[in-house]
Amino acid sequence: MKVLAFGIVKEIFSGSSIDLEFDNELTVADVKRKLETQYPKLKALASYAVAVNDEYAENDLVIKDNDEVAIIPPVSGG
Repeated sequence: MKVLAFGIVKEIFSGSSIDLEFDNELTVADVKRKLETQYPKLKALASYAVAVNDEYAENDLVIKDNDEVAIIPPVSGG
């Protein structure tokens, strides 16, 4: 599965995307745990969102092979 990165997450991943290997179905929560294990700096973010197919996703959403997943860090501005 390709995981897209935005904002500070690009620096954490050292690129705009990574490939995440998995054997079974994963939920958004599973992807978060797997990414936080591989990239511990993700845990340091105050929060981040996961989007699946251009829509914000809840932790229990099951991700399919062809889904597009994106990690979106908190946004600040004025």
